[in-house]
Parts: sequence; C-alpha cells; structure tokens
Amino acid sequence: MEEYKIVQRNLALQREWYGEPLGDRVRRLVVAFDVSQAQLADVLGISAPMLSQVMSGRRAKIGNPAVLARMVMLERRVLTPEVASGDKEALKRALEEVRASRPTVGRDTLPVHERNHDEAALAVLRRHARSVDDLSAAAELLSTRFPSLSDLLRRAAQEG
Repeated sequence: MEEYKIVQRNLALQREWYGEPLGDRVRRLVVAFDVSQAQLADVLGISAPMLSQVMSGRRAKIGNPAVLARMVMLERRVLTPEVASGDKEALKRALEEVRASRPTVGRDTLPVHERNHDEAALAVLRRHARSVDDLSAAAELLSTRFPSLSDLLRRAAQEG
C-alpha cells in the first residue's frame, strides 16, 4: 500500500477507535497547555517521534493504554476553571500531576478513573449559566427526554 493510503486508513481507524484523529486531540492539548509536541510527549510518557507518527497517521494507535489515559486526564483538566482560564501555575501543576500519574486502565475504568471529574462539568455549567434559576429551568425542560443531563443541571444549580 502506498503511504497516502496507509495514512488515510490509519486516520479512519483513529476516528473509529478514538472518536477523531489523534492529531486533532493532541493539537488542542498543545494549544491549551501552551507546550511543544515534545513537551506534551514527555508528559504523556511517549517519545516525541512516536507521538508525531500517531499525529500524522503514519501509526494508527497508541500502544500503551497509560499514555491514552494520560491524554484523557489532560483533556479533562482543560475543563477545570483554573486551567481553562490559562493560569500559568495551574497549567504547570496539571502537566506535572499528569506526568507523575500512574493511571490504571482496565475493565472497570473506561478509559481512566480520576476522582472528581463531575466537578469539572459542574463548574463549567455554573460558570456559563446566567443564574441558578436558569440551571433549574434547563433541568426541568430536559427532565423527561434527558434525565441524566437534567440531573447534572440540577446538581449544578443546588451546589452553585
């Protein structure tokens, strides 16, 4: 197979396995954390050349599940208010915490178990809502068709 076809096949596999090409996900992290690809590779626990190959589609997958778990951890950290605001210390702290992590990936953790990941979603909802009443009203509107989403909105309203 010529290289172009291999890359296209690998990108299609990435869309299937990861929801989108890994290059897109990695580029968002590079921008969000204001780091180079090589620095991000170090945090993830993968070599810079390997990360480059995955991003470009020359390789289809990340072989080490802990590397993927760290990527997901960083994606979740982007949703926290401190990191989302671009606070340099918060960015640095998040990168260091993820670099030092030893995530477990298994049958019961899909793909990574990290405490308080709901808190990030609740914080984002509170930040973007005009008021607690808006959160409650949205919860009411969604309660019949989308009960899980309604519950999340109610929690954001109650704890806000």
